[in-house]
Amino acid sequence: MSKPRIANSGRKAKAIDQTVRAVDTRALRVGVTILLQDNAQSLWANGIIQNGHFLLTLLERSPNIAKVFLVNGGPGTPEGRADVLAGTSVPVITMAEAMDTLDVIIELSAQLNPEWGREFVSKGGKIIGMRVASDFILDMERMAFDLPPASLFSKTPYHKIWTLPAFQKTCASYYQFGFEAPVEVMQHLWSPELIDRGAAAQGVAFEYRPGRKRWRLAVLEPNLSTVKTSQVPMLVCDEAYRRNSKLVEHMYVFNTLAMKEHGAFVTFARCLDLVKHGIGTFEGRLPLFQIMTQLADGIVSHHWENAQNYLYYEALHGGFPLIHNSDMLDGCGYYYPSFDPEQGGLALLQAIAEHDLNLGSYKADAQKFLWKLNPTNPANVQAYEASILELFA
Repeated sequence: MSKPRIANSGRKAKAIDQTVRAVDTRALRVGVTILLQDNAQSLWANGIIQNGHFLLTLLERSPNIAKVFLVNGGPGTPEGRADVLAGTSVPVITMAEAMDTLDVIIELSAQLNPEWGREFVSKGGKIIGMRVASDFILDMERMAFDLPPASLFSKTPYHKIWTLPAFQKTCASYYQFGFEAPVEVMQHLWSPELIDRGAAAQGVAFEYRPGRKRWRLAVLEPNLSTVKTSQVPMLVCDEAYRRNSKLVEHMYVFNTLAMKEHGAFVTFARCLDLVKHGIGTFEGRLPLFQIMTQLADGIVSHHWENAQNYLYYEALHGGFPLIHNSDMLDGCGYYYPSFDPEQGGLALLQAIAEHDLNLGSYKADAQKFLWKLNPTNPANVQAYEASILELFA
């Protein structure tokens, strides 16, 4: 894939003093940080652990990378977190071991101590910071509402920052100025391995089953930030219901237990016909494969400057109708313009009318798109490998 770079805007990246050591770029040793906890930790709690899994899958296929490691920067142990590490055979090493083992470390789940980073660089090591969230918006929320900071910017001497196409617009310049390092936009990575394995463990097949005349709708936004909230999907569902109430059986709004007591949210929800008629309910958090095989037929979603989500890919992989406002899905799913619930309602009604009839082509289009994200796709392996090798040019 093409890898657009972010213009320097007249600001020079900081120079990194280091002792140059001889490195065989045909046999690199690369580590990816992970934050193993000593308490409850789930593969499905957020996307960053899954992101690490897909990145490891890709790196193991690079002909110029001899060995890949997970570098544990948390208090937990590999033995205690076998659930999180299931499915990977990549060895887990400590930060101390990484110092003398690695040629390149990719900071992903666990943040590096700047002092550790400076020592690693002084020995000739290279550091890539991988940023896979809408950090500019999240940080602005923390600043505006006096929330605990995320310690995003540190004095760690990064050689480059990787981010995703979804965050190029809002975050690239923010990263470049904050980290004083070049920013490179990389392909988002995903494969069906994890969702299929999770569904198989529950004894269910993660696939859409046609035939229902009245749809049960799932709204699955996490409601942890303004980038992904439930309100617009709720309006979309209600718009479709008001246009044809015979086509909507129920709306489940997940991840809303903490909001059910909020006065403004309650007032808003009570404006919806779905809620007034008792068929719009508010639920906790459940795994997607449980929701879509037991409770719902279609997913109604919305994002703000967060157009690439594992939820979208998982829904498309399973053949489930996805009603969305992302412009980064190559035309898959049922699109509506951002913040336009009227068009969203029409897109939902279109999905109900057409999805079963066009299920074969829907799945085929989805698989063609999802292959572009697959960490085993040679184009992705080559792109990531080239970015790493560039550090030694």
